[in-house]
Amino acid sequence: MYRTHTCGELRAANIGQSVTLAGWVQTVRKFGSITFVDLRDRYGLTQLLFGEELNKELADNPLGREFVLQVKGEVSERTAKNPQLATGDIELKVVSFKILNKSATPPFTIQDDTDGGDDLRMKYRYLDLRRQAVKKNLELRYAVNRAARNYLHENNFMDLETPFLIKSTPEGARDFVVPSRMNPGQFYALPQSPQTFKQLLMVSGYDRYYQIVKCFRDEDLRADRQPEFTQIDCEMSFVEQEDILTMFEGMVRHIFKAVKNIDYTEKIQRMTWEEAMWQYGNDKPDIRFGMKILNLKSAFTIGGEKPANGGLINGAGFGVFDDAETVLAICAPGCSEYTRKQTDELTEWVKRPQIGMKGLVYIKYNTDGSLKSSVDKFYSEEKLKAIAEAAGARKGDLILLLAGKEERTRKATSELRLEMGKRLGFRKDNEFKLLWVLDFPLFEYAEEENRWVARHHPFTSPKPSDIEVMIRNNPVIEDADKYLEHPYNHIKANAYDMVLNGNEIGGGSIRIFQRELQEKMFAALGMSQEESLHKFGFLLGAFEYGAPPHGGIAFGFDRLCSILGGSESIRDFIAFPKNNSGRDVMLDAPSTIDDKQLTELSIQLNVKGENA
Repeated sequence: MYRTHTCGELRAANIGQSVTLAGWVQTVRKFGSITFVDLRDRYGLTQLLFGEELNKELADNPLGREFVLQVKGEVSERTAKNPQLATGDIELKVVSFKILNKSATPPFTIQDDTDGGDDLRMKYRYLDLRRQAVKKNLELRYAVNRAARNYLHENNFMDLETPFLIKSTPEGARDFVVPSRMNPGQFYALPQSPQTFKQLLMVSGYDRYYQIVKCFRDEDLRADRQPEFTQIDCEMSFVEQEDILTMFEGMVRHIFKAVKNIDYTEKIQRMTWEEAMWQYGNDKPDIRFGMKILNLKSAFTIGGEKPANGGLINGAGFGVFDDAETVLAICAPGCSEYTRKQTDELTEWVKRPQIGMKGLVYIKYNTDGSLKSSVDKFYSEEKLKAIAEAAGARKGDLILLLAGKEERTRKATSELRLEMGKRLGFRKDNEFKLLWVLDFPLFEYAEEENRWVARHHPFTSPKPSDIEVMIRNNPVIEDADKYLEHPYNHIKANAYDMVLNGNEIGGGSIRIFQRELQEKMFAALGMSQEESLHKFGFLLGAFEYGAPPHGGIAFGFDRLCSILGGSESIRDFIAFPKNNSGRDVMLDAPSTIDDKQLTELSIQLNVKGENA
């Protein structure tokens, strides 16, 4: 037996017991004739005491960091207790030890305050995984996994596996493709999601399905993206939108309680996609704080009526506003005392390429009621006060304004709002706020291609009230400049996203389940009947055999874990992640394959014009 207890198990109640431990040496500290060693395993850390009688043996067999060690001894009370350590009341007086394996000097310190950079730790990920901070992340990931499974099991969902080698049907991100040796010149694709399979399971009568499943997308990466990622993928039959929302509100509440011991009892707010875009500038707003966006220029609102403040900034001779497509403002509470240096720094921040604005206008609503602005010479104090009041500002607040093209300005204002929320301490890692965003557009218009594309995916159903609009109208756009007037531009999807702290953690929809409507959807996306049959004939055929109404949702499992763990990167919660270039630097993958494999696969490479 290598061990009788783990390194995180022993307590004061074990004092006097003879035990055997095994683990990795974290530190060695010599004090004259005695030596202290911290021994670590997955479960924790125990201090070992090597007395004078073992010193000669230690001299002959010195211990180093990350040596694998087995020790036998007696549990005793520590003289200097460590309240920060679960085993801090005891230590093990070693009577014998055995070095099970030696270790080379690690390339970085295996502690929370490691001296290893990202690239180095990724290369030696198997060492990085020994660190307590990384272990806690993976423990949280497992806890989320277990909580989700328990909830879904209790609600009669079945965990059903679906294939990884499927047919390529690219409708968004690029597919990863896999050549078939037995079918030369033909390829499988790795699934971007199990979407069509879970719909087929609904047709098959398995009315509650789930998987915690790997998905694959060949897309550019960032902190919250990986080429392979994990979803909590779910589907239900004989349901409407409200059934889905209720079921998965319950799942998220259950995860919060099981993983974070948080009773999330408050009602989860709902807003339409239009409200989210209008008030927050994006479709996944962080509602932990206010600072909503005010449109000072536009002649329309969500309801189509002119705002009462529509003429506030027009005709003042300030071309930046007068000539702009839109002028948007946010009100930063308590920031009127910002210095010139601080406002200049904000101006430089919005000029960054990621934001893309040419400048920033500010209005200070001082605590004494006076107003100071970077555009004083164009607007009277009376006008500035009217703008400030329209923005909902109070004395002591700072109004920040951006102007330009509608789409870019709205996106930039949204980013500025989030940045100010972060600077002002409104975006706390230990505060969680859930939101449903509903009623997305079913289609987006792709100007370059002069066609409609699906905002979610081509299996999303229109709102019931819009189904006839879709079936009755031709999707062809005769005049590209008039796409806003086309009936398809106003069709709403029976779709929903769950948002947590400004991050989309789940998205889904009620699906199309009638062949006629699905064929109409494919046609709207520019697919010919031949193409739709080639790509999705199996699904269309299935709809001929009594397909039930159904819908579902998929949660970004990695992202949910990272938010609950207080991290901005999902890589911190994946055991073996890829870097920002999609490479596994530990395995050095992707890599070339030899000519024999290429020949077996009937593949001839052409890289940068060179045949290989």
